[in-house]
Amino acid sequence: MGIFKIEGGISLKGEITPQGAKNEALQILCAVLLTAEKVMINNIPDIIDINKLITLLGNLGVKIEKTAHGSYTFQADDVNMQYLETEAFKKEGGSLRGSIMIVGPLLARFGKGYIPKPGGDKIGRRRLDTHFEGFINLGATFRYNREDHFYGVEAPKGLTGSDMLLDEASVTGTANIVMAAVLAKGVTTLYNAACEPYLQQLCKMLNSMGAKISGVGSNLLTIEGVQNLGGCEHRILPDMIEIGSWIGLAAMTKSEITIKNVSWDNLGLIPNTFRKLGITLERRGDDIYIPAHVDGYEVKTDIDGSILTIADAPWPGFTPDLLSIVLVVATQAKGDVLIHQKMFESRLFFVDKLIDMGAKIMLCDPHRAVVMGHNFESQLKATTMSSPDIRAGISLLIAALSAKGTSTIQNIEQIDRGYERIDERLRAIGAHIVRE
Repeated sequence: MGIFKIEGGISLKGEITPQGAKNEALQILCAVLLTAEKVMINNIPDIIDINKLITLLGNLGVKIEKTAHGSYTFQADDVNMQYLETEAFKKEGGSLRGSIMIVGPLLARFGKGYIPKPGGDKIGRRRLDTHFEGFINLGATFRYNREDHFYGVEAPKGLTGSDMLLDEASVTGTANIVMAAVLAKGVTTLYNAACEPYLQQLCKMLNSMGAKISGVGSNLLTIEGVQNLGGCEHRILPDMIEIGSWIGLAAMTKSEITIKNVSWDNLGLIPNTFRKLGITLERRGDDIYIPAHVDGYEVKTDIDGSILTIADAPWPGFTPDLLSIVLVVATQAKGDVLIHQKMFESRLFFVDKLIDMGAKIMLCDPHRAVVMGHNFESQLKATTMSSPDIRAGISLLIAALSAKGTSTIQNIEQIDRGYERIDERLRAIGAHIVRE
């Protein structure tokens, strides 16, 4: 298991370019299974979770060629469905939560799809009901082997369009059902569909392949089934979670940083949420410029003077993946912030590590924490800690870069799951970080 050693308290300076979006790539890569024709995808991030999925696709028989850094072609013209029944698949599919999204394309094109209980971050209960209820509504038969934790759906006579009201606006659930519905007979309507930019990207890609999806960007999608899809070329958006991470890093380390090519129009509430923490950020073309906050940053209270509350919500609300970043940034703000993590019940449990570093945080319950900012009057102290999940891991890394002394972060594979060559990219703007 690798570790990071970080010498903190150093201001950084320079430009950093965000990687391709992990959460979009997981959907887009699964969509290559919907056609026998060649699909080219650009700006794929070189991270553990994505590389695992590419390996899984290769084991399924997809022909894969890397044409440049971040660019691949995929051709699923000879898919090996027998691989789904092997022990190797159970092991590989179970190590990656995004693998659930191969089920919709396989079910639509081949009449069956199987998946072991997916892995991923241990951030609380993450239901799969939305996925499988959607497949059942399209006419599939569901089965579950409780002993092996193995899920299956079958529709040997094909799928039929249906009207659905999803019980939750699940991003991966919506993506999976959309990918199944594009090859179903007739029309499918999805109400309470997720409408994140990454889901919009998936729909735009499918339409470029010949699908007929309308309502993209809203929570009501209409999908008119087609007989088959063709190839296409697609470019993945920059990762909004990484962009938010760099904003937080700049503020905490009092650094002057420019984040390049951020696709401003797809950032939603992210810039304004950081502005509420008192962070100055400027739009310069499609870049974000953050000046060095040498005098700190002051939290803006609500209009009536009550404590600022930052809560997550489905898009266009604030993404839950950035609440960990907001929490750590608030530890050095001037003022208090209530962090309300509504969507996952275990994502705040890393705060004990920040408290060990000297942060003033009161964990109210599994979903809420009050952060009382130091206003840089008391610097965080270096310590040794372990990364419990991707987003907590990057938050602890930001804390370590702002802390006094040398910190050690263990279990950095969690960070590598979501952030490409993060140590190299941080060193390029002046960070003192070593991978061992």
